[in-house]
Amino acid sequence: MVQFFSKRRLKIAEQIIIVIFFAVLIPMTVSGVIINNINQQSNRAQLRSAAAMIANIVSEEIDVFDHSINNELSQIIATLEYYKSPSQEQKYLDTILQNLPIYKELAVVKQNQLEKYNAYNMQDDYVVFSRPMSDGRYLAAVLDLNNLKKNLFKTLSEDKRQIYVIADNNLVASSNYTQEGFKASIAQLPKQLEEDKPVIYGAIKNQPLVYLKKSSPDALIVVNTTEAVTKHAIDYNRDKIILSIILTMLTVFFVVGLYTYYLYINIRQLFKAIIAISKGNYERRIRLLTNIFTPFEIVFLGNEFNRMVNQIHKSYIQLKKKNKELKQVNEFRSNMVDTVSHEFRTPLTSILGYTTRLLRQDIQIDEETRQKSLKVIKKQSERLRRMIEDLLVIPDIEGARLNVELRPIPVNSVIESSIMLVRNDLNKEIINNVQECSACIIADNDRIEQVFVNLIENAIKYSKENSAIIIDYEIKGDRLVVKVQNDYDIIPREKLKTLFDKFTRVDDSTTRTTRGTGLGLYIVKGLVEAMGGEIRLYSNEECGFCVKVFMPLVSS
Repeated sequence: MVQFFSKRRLKIAEQIIIVIFFAVLIPMTVSGVIINNINQQSNRAQLRSAAAMIANIVSEEIDVFDHSINNELSQIIATLEYYKSPSQEQKYLDTILQNLPIYKELAVVKQNQLEKYNAYNMQDDYVVFSRPMSDGRYLAAVLDLNNLKKNLFKTLSEDKRQIYVIADNNLVASSNYTQEGFKASIAQLPKQLEEDKPVIYGAIKNQPLVYLKKSSPDALIVVNTTEAVTKHAIDYNRDKIILSIILTMLTVFFVVGLYTYYLYINIRQLFKAIIAISKGNYERRIRLLTNIFTPFEIVFLGNEFNRMVNQIHKSYIQLKKKNKELKQVNEFRSNMVDTVSHEFRTPLTSILGYTTRLLRQDIQIDEETRQKSLKVIKKQSERLRRMIEDLLVIPDIEGARLNVELRPIPVNSVIESSIMLVRNDLNKEIINNVQECSACIIADNDRIEQVFVNLIENAIKYSKENSAIIIDYEIKGDRLVVKVQNDYDIIPREKLKTLFDKFTRVDDSTTRTTRGTGLGLYIVKGLVEAMGGEIRLYSNEECGFCVKVFMPLVSS
């Protein structure tokens, strides 16, 4: 068993059962045995004391009866002294017989006449008393013992013990008499009897026998404690003690079992929550079953655990957010490196090539070729500058640190300036319907030109051959809507939603046919929103690809 416990950790319920067994069951069992033994000894002493007391009570009753009879006979004798004739004496005795039914017969006789009264036997419920008179005669009195029996056990009528009164080896009176009990009680009497005090005898401890041998009058009183009395006094109390101990243990088991049940459920909830947390489920909470059996410590632990899990969950969400941001930064860095290395290489190569050509001394370069080379260098330098400006404006947009100087600007002049700054290498037709608009918008002049330059260049790059770029407008409430439209294949809705992200292009890396960093629409959206406007993208059969810029109008 020791090896079993050393190899296996016990559960709380198992430990509580063991604790109950050693701390409750065994002590209560031992206490029950001790209490029952003490109770048995106490009841045994009470049975002995009660039997001796009953013997004394019967003895006192006999003494009272004997004293009363002697006094009455003495009074009768004293009265008879006054009567001179036998007829008067007999008349007086008849009067006494009528008034005192205890006497069966009263007579004044000579000594030789007393023998005839010996015919009265105590077994016939009669006893003879005789007292001498002053003239030598005797007063003979025959008493009815039935009357004596009624008075003798009057106070003991409810007691279940067997009581026997013996005189001249004859049973004079008895209570709860049984022949078997009488014979057993007499058979166990010791040969030598002590006089005038109750003596306990008998072989059965729980059924004590008591005798009291009276010297005057000569009588023997025997009290037998029956099995029924013992059962009521000892067995009944013992059963009550055992029953109370059993009920107490059952109550303890029930209360402890109920307490253990709720405690086990709550601790199991804690275990499940800990296991869930260990597996990465940071949304799991402890749901305690609270009642009067739930300890304060468990409730406190559950609340603190849930509070801890909330903090962990918040930290986990923040960590995921930071990881996502870090991933985006890494992607941005990777895309920026790829874009810079890819997009910057072409203009730098052109600049380097034409610069090297102009610096050569071994060849003669005419003026036309030199001017052409310088234009290419300028064009590629401007392209490189614009890409650098796009890259530099991104941190300001992301950090919401973009400085704009808002003022009223005529929208037609902005569009015209933007068209002039656009690189239209493909010589696309640009239809400007905004030149007819005289409204003014609130914007930053340089920033709004940068917006429309990017939009018009994108429209040129991503339009079909022999298609025109249409710039139109409409007024909606307090805002002016400028629409830049080009003919292009319908872009799926999912793709359309991502075009405002950094480094996102309509054509991916596998189908790319145009140059660009993929930052144009991202920068445009940031600039428009910084000036209090809004930009939306549309792609359908009517317009192909359309960008709408909503800018606030100058209130009139």
